[in-house]
Amino acid sequence: MQLIRGFHNLAKCDALNSGCVLSIGNFDGVHIGHQNILARLCDKSLELNLPSVVMIFEPQPREFFAKKSGNLTACSAPARLMRLRDKLKYLAEAGVDFVLCVRFSDKFAQISADEFIAKLLAKQLKVRYLSVGDDFRFGAKRSGDFATLRNAGLKYRFAVEESHTHSLNDARISSSLVREALQNNNLALAEKLLGKPYSIHGRVAHGNKLGRTIGFPTANIMLNRLVTPIQGVFAVRVNTKNGSYNGIANVGNRPTINGTKPLLEVHIFDFNASIYGEAIEVVFLKKIRNEIKFPHFEELKKQIEKDREQAVEFFKQFAKN
Repeated sequence: MQLIRGFHNLAKCDALNSGCVLSIGNFDGVHIGHQNILARLCDKSLELNLPSVVMIFEPQPREFFAKKSGNLTACSAPARLMRLRDKLKYLAEAGVDFVLCVRFSDKFAQISADEFIAKLLAKQLKVRYLSVGDDFRFGAKRSGDFATLRNAGLKYRFAVEESHTHSLNDARISSSLVREALQNNNLALAEKLLGKPYSIHGRVAHGNKLGRTIGFPTANIMLNRLVTPIQGVFAVRVNTKNGSYNGIANVGNRPTINGTKPLLEVHIFDFNASIYGEAIEVVFLKKIRNEIKFPHFEELKKQIEKDREQAVEFFKQFAKN
């Protein structure tokens, strides 16, 4: 799979000169609904003998407008389920040929729906098949919709197909439903919707090293997101380049030490190697408790000891099943 950053780089890609099949969306989480859409896109790619392209946006449009307005609440900027790097990994695994990552900006937001279709879809991408959701909106003031695309398809000779809705227990599978499951601490439902356990990937960074002073050294991952989809203390599985380990993790702002930025801290059981700078995956298996602000650091230490005991007991039961 090849990543193309921006429409201005399309001219360098000879493989797209004859056209493409395209899907547009955020694809946050690349859940099983997305996976079905991508499978259909790849089938069309083979049928028409054209490369498959997925168009995504950075930042995601709702993040852009929330940041611009200064309103960074969960309702205005949805919690990111995964980083761009991880999204690209799963899109590649789905068999997509190209990902066109478009920088979402004031200038891009002001492009009219007609210009988006004529200049970007028809002229530059030479789209022959387009898959979008029936609720897809685009162009300045979100003036373009599915019907706009259908009509334009007749003019510019590309087929437009609705991304078929996929359901689980009569509920429409969506990134929003995954976020809701995580907010409700329903990790089992999130796993069913994603087709994999929910996890966070990241590179281990240096922290304040307070954990090691109380016997709980942690691997720290900075969560560079406006909103995090999951918070609290969890029993986790940690995948490193040298193997997998059980552990306990805290996701949050660390209120006891007056933390301000969201951070993922992982205490890995029976592990003493240095992994600073290493990329790891933290898989969330069970919620233990919410994040709490303790009046004294010593009380936090006592609670962490209790949390560790709960996690160890969970893994004993987990191993039996």
